[in-house]
Amino acid sequence: MPISLDQYIEDLDGRKDLPWPVAPKIDAPKAKPHITRLPVKAVMWTVYGTLVAVPHGELVYEPPPGPLGEFVFENALEKTIKEFKMWNSMSRKPGKPSEYMGSLYKNAAATLRLTNGGEVPADKVWEDIVKKLQQKDYTYDAGAYGGLEEYCRKIAYFFHASLQGAGAYPGAADALRMVAESGRQQGLLADGQSFTPGQLRRCARKDDPGFEPNAYVRPELRVLSAEVKAKKPAEAMWKAATAALAAKGIRPAETLHVGSSLPRDIGPAKKHGFRTALFAGDKTSLVASGDQLKDPALRPDVMLTELTQVIEVFA
Repeated sequence: MPISLDQYIEDLDGRKDLPWPVAPKIDAPKAKPHITRLPVKAVMWTVYGTLVAVPHGELVYEPPPGPLGEFVFENALEKTIKEFKMWNSMSRKPGKPSEYMGSLYKNAAATLRLTNGGEVPADKVWEDIVKKLQQKDYTYDAGAYGGLEEYCRKIAYFFHASLQGAGAYPGAADALRMVAESGRQQGLLADGQSFTPGQLRRCARKDDPGFEPNAYVRPELRVLSAEVKAKKPAEAMWKAATAALAAKGIRPAETLHVGSSLPRDIGPAKKHGFRTALFAGDKTSLVASGDQLKDPALRPDVMLTELTQVIEVFA
């Protein structure tokens, strides 16, 4: 029986032959929390930049910004080619294997971005690549990895874990547990991929080995951009979240959306009737200027400097 994505991620962490980029250090801004009691029945979390710290505050899909971006991108591709034994089915054109694979990857990503509201479904990028390699007799162990879709989810996770280090923000596991234990519903409303819940689980369990976020974050309340085929601040994201909450009898006005970006998270949430909390815990992910904070359309209801402060919001 094929292993699940969660099992695969755990197995990777147990291997000693794979060096991984480290999670970024948290650089807390000078900010003070502002807490207001609100009639909240549910919390919808942004993931990257709010629960999970990654370089640049969000997932990247091509060479990351900075002088080492191309090197990091090529290294992640080389590592992926080797791990999934792709070289024998790749072109023998002059140049490094990562150059050829990079061309396949960027072309697939560009096409998918046009048809998915600006989002790049990472597993579909690799599905496109694997199908091209299969034309040159590429095979994999379906018994271990599962069908094509399952296999490509695992490749997508492996590549992104090689591209960007990730770690839970301090208090992420505690905050998720506290919200659930308060009796509130809890979900994700985030730019994210099919592997995002698994990555969140992996990061939270690094700090709290016994933690199981799947017990606290309801699958039916996971609204992720790769599945919606749109990125924040697109209307489709908020409509999907509103529909998921409505199925549980919860209105946006009874839902707290927690995010780290005023234009991408807080402003659109307010526009669609959600209560809002700005997480100002890390300079890297925080997108909030003084002028933006003065704008009524962007100003959050509350500001958190630590994730566990969310429990103080509940009326």
